[in-house]
Amino acid sequence: MAVRKNQATLTAKEKRDFVNAVLELKRAGGYDDFVSTHDSFIKSDSDDGPRTAHHAPSFLPWHRRFLLQFEQALQGVNPDVTLPYWDWTADRTPTASLWGSDFLGGDGRRSDGQVTTGAFAFSGGKWPLKVSPDNRTFLRRAMGRGVAELPTRAEVNSVLALPDYDAAPWNGSSEGFRNNLEGWRGVNLHNRVHVWVGGLMLTGMSPNDPVFWLHHCFVDKLWAEWQSRHPGQGYLPADSTDNVVALGDAMKPWNDTTPADMLDHTGHYTYDTGF
Repeated sequence: MAVRKNQATLTAKEKRDFVNAVLELKRAGGYDDFVSTHDSFIKSDSDDGPRTAHHAPSFLPWHRRFLLQFEQALQGVNPDVTLPYWDWTADRTPTASLWGSDFLGGDGRRSDGQVTTGAFAFSGGKWPLKVSPDNRTFLRRAMGRGVAELPTRAEVNSVLALPDYDAAPWNGSSEGFRNNLEGWRGVNLHNRVHVWVGGLMLTGMSPNDPVFWLHHCFVDKLWAEWQSRHPGQGYLPADSTDNVVALGDAMKPWNDTTPADMLDHTGHYTYDTGF
């Protein structure tokens, strides 16, 4: 059984194996497919129309499936690799080990946001952006310049305490755990982290930054923690609803996966804290 670990506890070899698998997936052409898929759903999802990956109850099961597909692609390169998670309530600064040159590289330079350290720096020649919002082909970050602080554990706990998974109108204005975690209401968790990292993480092409996967892995872990705290509460809506993926509906782009299929992650992986 694969165990997803806190990135802060990874060994030097585990970091190296993860980075090398990501680089190889990029070299072979598979990585950019994930960028394109995510961007297409950012563009199609809206509060006022059909929505699957964002602004909707299926935000969490959709990204759980997306993460699993990416993890399986990495394991096709190296079967020992699993996705690590970034606990942004603990590793809160641009000097955290996450951003070391031996792992994801550091902040972007002030002049143009270009990341100049680590394996994903443009100067290394291994991370040219092929799916980009403009003609710049280098990874960009602007840590703490869009929003000063990352979410705290107290803020996370306040969201984990919410008993209802989601509520009508099932979009960015909804009350409930999903929308507070996604960040359109309340203390804003997931969205705020994208803004804090800045650069490509502000766009629909955010998987261009490998930190996307570690961020969403932690979001997925928080969902698992919420499920453990509220065993009597489940995915909503359970019944067919306009513009929304209900419990038994297939989630695009996968014709064989419903939110119900993604409720129990333990058949695929666990987290190092037991979830």
